[in-house]
Amino acid sequence: MRFGRVFAVAAAASLALAGCAGGSSSSGSGDSSTLKIGFMGDLTGENSGIVIPPRNGAKLAIDEYNKTNPATKLELKEYDSQGKPEQATSLIATAVGQDKITALIGPAFSGESKAIGGQLEQNKIPSVSPSATGPGLAANGWKYWHRVVANDNDQGPAIANFLITAKSPKKAYVISDDQEYSVGLADAFEKTFKEKNVPVDRDKFAKDASDYSSTVQKVKAANPDVILFGGYYAQGSRLLKQLRDSQVTATFATGDGSLDAQLVSGAGAAAAEKAVIGCPCNIKDAGTGDEFVTKYKAAYNVDPAIYATEGYDAATAIINAVKAGNTTSEKINEFLKTIDFKGVSKQIKFKENGEPQTNAIYVYQVTGGVIKNLGASTEAKLNG
Repeated sequence: MRFGRVFAVAAAASLALAGCAGGSSSSGSGDSSTLKIGFMGDLTGENSGIVIPPRNGAKLAIDEYNKTNPATKLELKEYDSQGKPEQATSLIATAVGQDKITALIGPAFSGESKAIGGQLEQNKIPSVSPSATGPGLAANGWKYWHRVVANDNDQGPAIANFLITAKSPKKAYVISDDQEYSVGLADAFEKTFKEKNVPVDRDKFAKDASDYSSTVQKVKAANPDVILFGGYYAQGSRLLKQLRDSQVTATFATGDGSLDAQLVSGAGAAAAEKAVIGCPCNIKDAGTGDEFVTKYKAAYNVDPAIYATEGYDAATAIINAVKAGNTTSEKINEFLKTIDFKGVSKQIKFKENGEPQTNAIYVYQVTGGVIKNLGASTEAKLNG
């Protein structure tokens, strides 16, 4: 499937926020009450390209719901963490204490999710993340935390096993920066190669570094057949460019954090060609006439990209709880335990620990400068 502009970053749409104090109050238009629902993630930082689509998806779902003139309307409050855990910690204090949100869509990234999960739990605020994949998030015993995507213990092995089948590598090299998500995904890559008896080396660099020459030289000396990077596209594109500039030609693969057109533009089309990206997301093809694609394009004048459908589904889970008459945080959380509906991304149903029931992983590849969906990891075939 050819996506073209599917991965283009949507311009942040401004939100008209109705003023309401507390979790439920007069909306200023009739007798309706309004609940504040937060969205937290990187909306202006270096990796915002993979957060704006799910934010747009969530906003689309809430706008559609409010247009039905329900008894209880929803107001989306945005919290731009720029993907920084310390910023998320400050923002959630405002969201809970001052804005009095009833539920949260997000956080988008694993590091910020880990940083504020305890605060959400303490304040009994239900959250549904459209994109945080760190496997450790489900092991905290949180009762108010949920996500609609498979974790890196699903994603990492699926990507590594796909490459083992497709490339029969004699040696692998795993690289990451030092962010929570990056290290977790790299751990999963490394573990899978070791379990399949594929020799593997590993290296890590600082998130804010820009010169990866030390890592590149280690990779060059190791001469691997495949290179797997755990991290986001801002770092991944620079790494890929520097590897190719140093004549390292091994197959380069990465995960959902790098599934954005800026991986290609940042590395350069030639360097990015044939790069492989895995994701627990099945991005809808703009050419199919799909209803969600049509609605999203009409709202934002851009095709849906990574996690747009998951943002829509995360918001819909909360909307369904409100539709059923649940207007407090605790009642919404209880309702989420019973959720089971066909979303636009997948069937949405949560396990007891907040994990989704569905954990399929999809494979994408850069071909001719365009990121193409090759299908589920169990069936996909590489283009060269």
